[in-house]
Amino acid sequence: MGLLGIYEKALPKGITWRKRLMMAKELGFDFVEISIDETDERLSRLDWTQDERAEVRQAIFDTQIPILSMCLSGHRRFPFGSHDEKIRREAMIIMEKAIQLALDLGIRSIQLAGYDVYYEEKDVTTRAYFLENLQKAVSLASAKGIVLSIEIMDDPFISSISKFLKIKSQVPSPYLQVYPDLGNLSAWGENDVAHELEIGFSHINQIHLKDTLAVTKDFPGKFKEVPFGEGCVDFVGCFRTLKQLNYNGPMVIEMWSETSEHPAEEIKKAKSFILGKMQEAQYHG
Repeated sequence: MGLLGIYEKALPKGITWRKRLMMAKELGFDFVEISIDETDERLSRLDWTQDERAEVRQAIFDTQIPILSMCLSGHRRFPFGSHDEKIRREAMIIMEKAIQLALDLGIRSIQLAGYDVYYEEKDVTTRAYFLENLQKAVSLASAKGIVLSIEIMDDPFISSISKFLKIKSQVPSPYLQVYPDLGNLSAWGENDVAHELEIGFSHINQIHLKDTLAVTKDFPGKFKEVPFGEGCVDFVGCFRTLKQLNYNGPMVIEMWSETSEHPAEEIKKAKSFILGKMQEAQYHG
């Protein structure tokens, strides 16, 4: 199989990047996905000094564990599609800084949260603003050789690869790809998960692995912190489909155990679950 990574928020909070990368290595992962979420604390990483960036690069070199991807969920707070021009401007500043940070740290792929807006009412205008700013973002990223990859979300705006493909048709660049989250994809009952992976296959450049509870007419679904094996994802079926498609790209186990008492144990358990399902599907990349 391809490279298997671990999401930064699975690893203990408040440790150095060197320790974080070493822990990922000791747990048998090939890379780490960094989080730039909507908190001031993590958004401030976009303003790291040259020395701070050099320190992370040195840690990557010494541990031989790269940071291959960035989960840029900061746009949930500052979305491309906002009705507020100041927020849209801030969204583009965040995007420019994220692209530069990716370039400096050797990150290949920036995962964009596929929200037109999150804390505002959606309408035709929010979609239009989203597309306009996505086009600008792809242009900026392509100039630096960085791929932007839209995640399939916990939100109806882009809740399937089919919906991503409609966006892609408006921004037909090789620097815009899709980042399916098997949990999010499975939680929306209208999705035929295998078909979605098949139709979007040529645009998939990374995959998130997590479990979810399905959306129903009486339940909004649960998209985070569902223990592996307790949700609705048919991991064996997904891995069989990916095997059939000959997918050999990176995958990331997405977890939120950074404040747990025993994060390493939780990560080992999750990894064992995932590798077991891959084995059952006879999927080796």
